[in-house]
Amino acid sequence: MRLVNKLLSSLVRAYQLTLSPFFGSQCKFVPSCSEYACECLKIHNPTKSLVKISWRILRCNPWSSGGYDPVVKEPTQQSFTKISN
Repeated sequence: MRLVNKLLSSLVRAYQLTLSPFFGSQCKFVPSCSEYACECLKIHNPTKSLVKISWRILRCNPWSSGGYDPVVKEPTQQSFTKISN
């Protein structure tokens, strides 16, 4: 999975270096969609990352109000277990 995340991160980075300068600052969200993608790939597995990135890109449209939308790391199941004496 780490290899897949590195490959996907490389593709996002290539976009940032080649195509992004031509589009300018079009993203309505902070961090930008490509920054969000890189951060998501650092935190989550490839499948979850692709779902989150796709949802973010779908929401980045002319009718969206945008705003601050950081990558959220979901709590693990261990966080919900109750510790008993």
